[in-house]
Amino acid sequence: MKIASSLLAFALVATLSIGCKDRAAEKRIAELESRLSQMEGNKGTANANPAATTPAPAPEEKPEGPLPVAQFASVEHDFGTINEGQKVKHVYKFKNTGEAPLIIQSAQPSCGCTAPNWSREPIPVGGEGFVEAEFDSQGKPGVQNKTIAVTANTWPKTTTLRFKAMVTAKPTGENGPTAK
Repeated sequence: MKIASSLLAFALVATLSIGCKDRAAEKRIAELESRLSQMEGNKGTANANPAATTPAPAPEEKPEGPLPVAQFASVEHDFGTINEGQKVKHVYKFKNTGEAPLIIQSAQPSCGCTAPNWSREPIPVGGEGFVEAEFDSQGKPGVQNKTIAVTANTWPKTTTLRFKAMVTAKPTGENGPTAK
C-alpha cells in the first residue's frame, strides 16, 4: 500500500514537471490525486491546493490577567567533552517571578537521546522549580547540540533550553583507528 502511494506520488511529481498547461496532463494529475486520496482512506477527490481550503491557524494571543514567569538561572549548558556511551545530567533551575502559579505542561526533547524530567506540581509565586535533562551519548559521536522545548502556562508558552557536548567516539577495534 505504501509502495503504491509512493509510486502514485512519484507519477504526480513527474507529470507536474512535464507541464501543467497541457489539459491532458491536468486531467491525469486530478485522476492520480483522486486515486491517491482513495488509497489513503480519504474518500473523494484530493485538493491540489490544501492551503486554499484550510485556514491558517491564528497566532496565539497573550492571555489577559496575571501570568506566571519562569525565570531560568540559565537556558544553556555545556557538558564539555564526554565519552561515547556516557550518560550525563543537568538541572535547569527556575524561579516563578510572575503573578500566578506556574504549571509545566510538557518538556519535549529534540531527540530520543534526551530524557527530560520536570517539576510536576504547580510552582507558587516566588517558588522554585526545575527541568532536568539526561543525555545518553551512545551512538552520538562528535559535536552534539540538543534542545528541550518547555511548555507552560507562561507567556510566551514555550521556553527552549539548550545543551551541547563534544562526544569522543569509542575505539573502532583492537587494531583499528580511533575516531577523536
